Amino acid sequence: MIKFLSMKKEIHPKYYPKTKVKCICGNSFTVGSTVPEINIEICSKCHPFYTGKDKVIDTAGRVERFKKRAAKTAKKKKK
Repeated sequence: MIKFLSMKKEIHPKYYPKTKVKCICGNSFTVGSTVPEINIEICSKCHPFYTGKDKVIDTAGRVERFKKRAAKTAKKKKK
């Protein structure tokens, strides 16, 4: 005999099965959540990993400094 346990009443948040998720890029889709609407900054339509487009946000030339250090270590390893 299978016995089902029921959830306790009035301790769980309200569940919205059709929550609308909106991204800055304009993409939108629905999911289940405990909030009625979600606004996000990045989604699978605009994320560099999924799109294949590389977006580098460089602050204070850190990427260039890293590339210079990597080039120096590559030269040392060749010698």
